[in-house]
Amino acid sequence: MTVAWVKLELDLATFDPKPWDSLLDSIDATGITMSTLAELGATEQHLRKMYELNAVCSADIPGRGTFHTWEEYRRLRIDVDSFDPRGVVIAYRGSDPSGEWIGMAATSTHPSAGYLFKEMTGVLRSERRHGLVTAMKVRNAEFGDVVGLTNLRTVHHPGNAAMIELNRRLGYVDAAWPYPPLR
Repeated sequence: MTVAWVKLELDLATFDPKPWDSLLDSIDATGITMSTLAELGATEQHLRKMYELNAVCSADIPGRGTFHTWEEYRRLRIDVDSFDPRGVVIAYRGSDPSGEWIGMAATSTHPSAGYLFKEMTGVLRSERRHGLVTAMKVRNAEFGDVVGLTNLRTVHHPGNAAMIELNRRLGYVDAAWPYPPLR
């Protein structure tokens, strides 16, 4: 059965993060720190922690199926030109990133095609319903300024209604580009 993917995009040139300032402040007040993987250091240890968090959070994506092995993940997600540690926001409790990571928001770069792609955004089940996903997505929008791209695309399984609705509240609009991307 063919999935009717929901394709969305956000114009980062017009995206205004200010309405989300109070949310970012409230997340910070709970003792959660958000840093990019570049700020933390894209070490082997941190890349594996990102993989493990991604695997746990991906289990709730409708139609996801079996998650990649570490070797597959490394080959498909990390050792590719589109991976940039500056585009991965990691959330963790406290000020010490060696503890448990509780959320991630990853964005890949596709400069020759003129867009960024919102990859995985996820939070551990025990940490949901407090606005952390929204906060990470807002923080991750800064990545467009870093790399000079303003078109941010994402794709969702139609059964992922909560994430689709969240993205629309952030300003994403329906889009009509080929998915999966033509190679």
